[in-house]
Order: sequence, then structure tokens, then C-alpha cells
Amino acid sequence: MKGVHLTVELVMGFFLLFLIVKVVGRKIINQFTPFTFISAVVLGELLGNALYDEKIGLGYIIYSMFLWGFLLLLVESLGQKSLFFRGMFEGKPVALIKNGTVDREALRKSRMNINQLQSLLRQSETFSIREVAFCYLEANGSISILKKPRYQKTTLEDFNLLGKPAYVPVTLIRDGKVLWDEVKDLGFDETWLKSQLLTKSVSDYKDVFLAEWLEGDGIFVQTHSWA
Repeated sequence: MKGVHLTVELVMGFFLLFLIVKVVGRKIINQFTPFTFISAVVLGELLGNALYDEKIGLGYIIYSMFLWGFLLLLVESLGQKSLFFRGMFEGKPVALIKNGTVDREALRKSRMNINQLQSLLRQSETFSIREVAFCYLEANGSISILKKPRYQKTTLEDFNLLGKPAYVPVTLIRDGKVLWDEVKDLGFDETWLKSQLLTKSVSDYKDVFLAEWLEGDGIFVQTHSWA
């Protein structure tokens, strides 16, 4: 009897889950926000716990899943009709870089540091902050980038130009701390680094939020006072 009872619950739970995912699943997958992630986890937990708890009958499984599905649809409907609820449930994009400058306060509020920002940029095929005019952290955790005009993609065929060697930007200073291993790997020393900073009117390492070196393009510096 237990096997028959479990089979019935599994079949019913399977089709209920299929129905709910069919109705609201596209939004959960395409717009994966923290809220939709937790909603999906709870939905799976409701079904899983109910199936293996002998004290919970089929009626409770149907009721709990339909109620949760109804709440998801209600949230989606409110988000479509009201900007207030849309911002509450889905969140809003956060500008991490504005006009080429990293907004340190926005990073702090987003619980991110410069290392994480650089990692996200590299995953988006952007290897230097100097290339970015605007960068937004979307509600689902991805980033959207608008590059500066000079770094926007073009094809060499458009200009009948020969290709040039590609170089990876190297971070020299991050949050006031010099990455001496990186400086030495480039074949430079402290005298060179100080002279490069002086060209940007910077005399103290502690004043630098981020400094990058790119072969052929020189040094890029953003100080703490810019944010």
C-alpha cells in the first residue's frame, strides 16, 4: 500500500510541478532574480518534503503547490501592473561604472569589491575598466556594459587595417595596495611605477583606487577622490 500511495503522490506531484513551471517557469528561468531563485527552491522543497512525509496526504500536496503557484502568479501580475511592486520583487539595475569611473559606493551597497567587478567584466569579454563608459549590475546578477566609442567592436576589414598584437591589462594597484609581483613580472620597478603615477598627478599609492597597465596604451589610474 505504501508503494501505491507513493506512486500516486509522485505522479500527481510531477504533473502539478509541470503545470506550475509551464505557467510561471519561463519567467523564473529568463529573469532569474534572488526572489525567483528562492521561490523555485521552496517550490521543490514543498513537493519533496510532502512526498516523503507519511503524515501529509495527497490533498495537502495539491493545496500547497497550487497556493504557492498562485502566489507566484500574483507577484508576477503585481510586477506587471505596478512599478513599485516590480522594483520590490525584481530589484533595479545598479550603475557600478558611470562615465568611465567606478562608483565605489554602488559597489559597497551591492556587496561587491573591485576584484569581483573585474572578474565579471572579463566574463563579458572586457579586460580593462578603461574600456567601459557605463556598467550596470542587473537584478539577476549579470552585468550590462556600454563601452567607450574607441573600444567598441569594429572589424579590421572596415578600415583595411592589419591586425596588431593583443595584450592583457595588468592590475598594478588595487585599493591603495601595490601588487609588486605584477610590477616585477612586467619587468618594472618602484621608480618606474612612481614616475607613471606622477604623470597622472598622483604621488601616494594610498590615493589610488585602481591602476592598470596596458601595453601600447599606458597606465590607467582612478583615485579614491573620483568616487
